[in-house]
Amino acid sequence: MGLYHRGAKQLRQSLNYRCHNPADKWLSQNYGSDVFHIALYEPEIPPNTGNIIRLCANTGSTLHLIHPLGFNLDDKRLRRAGLDYHEYASINQYADFSEMLDHYPQQRLYACSTKGHRNYADIEFQQDDILLFGPETRGLSDDVLQHSRVSEVIRIPMAADSRSLNLSNSVAIILYEAWRQQEFGVG
Repeated sequence: MGLYHRGAKQLRQSLNYRCHNPADKWLSQNYGSDVFHIALYEPEIPPNTGNIIRLCANTGSTLHLIHPLGFNLDDKRLRRAGLDYHEYASINQYADFSEMLDHYPQQRLYACSTKGHRNYADIEFQQDDILLFGPETRGLSDDVLQHSRVSEVIRIPMAADSRSLNLSNSVAIILYEAWRQQEFGVG
């Protein structure tokens, strides 16, 4: 796992984070290039992020963690939820949203939110799209949702009066629809 942005050395030192990423070789052998990019904006709950690490490893997608995080990356709950998939996941970290955007200036970015007006199943996803998800307790801020780089704000339909789905479930639902549209990388 590595940090790929300006200021990475300082951030890595502040996190006491070990940089090793055998995932890049494994992903290229099994999936070619990145299938999709999952960006978690200020995630708060370690098991959700652990589940998403496992999901990204199993789909060949890259996970982008946008700081501040609500937990330490060595949190045992994060490790437990991700099982032994951490070594197979490609994970990048950024000090803030702007740094991630600077690193991926061309990719389409879909903000996933209960505030979205378009159903995720109506989107024609493309390989390398970025799917952005907000913090579990508050979702994406209006500033992020209205950012000029956001291609569209999309949602998952739910029963009336429902607040939201679990973050890792939401990521799985949308990511698997996007990957299905790409014929699960075998088309």
